[in-house]
Amino acid sequence: MNAAVLVILVLALGTYAFRLVGPVLRGRVEIPARAQELASAGAVVLLVALLATGALTESGGFAGWARPAGVLVAAVLAWRRAPFAVVVLGAAATAAVLRLAGVG
Repeated sequence: MNAAVLVILVLALGTYAFRLVGPVLRGRVEIPARAQELASAGAVVLLVALLATGALTESGGFAGWARPAGVLVAAVLAWRRAPFAVVVLGAAATAAVLRLAGVG
């Protein structure tokens, strides 16, 4: 058996076992309410950090003002419950107009 095939099989079995642990241990393991709250907060913090990294940086440096402005417009439109297409087009149009104006 090829080494790559063996690695793929081991990873597949590990993934299956990892997914199986949840339903098997559901009634046996009790997670404290505080730990559940912290896990939820951690997920939000991680998503915000990924958003900030993607919105503010490019190739290890500052991405310019057009991209964060587009993200800000998208956030406001999403907060106002605009349709997804409007959110995307609003962000893209904002960034495009600012780049066209030389704000970059």
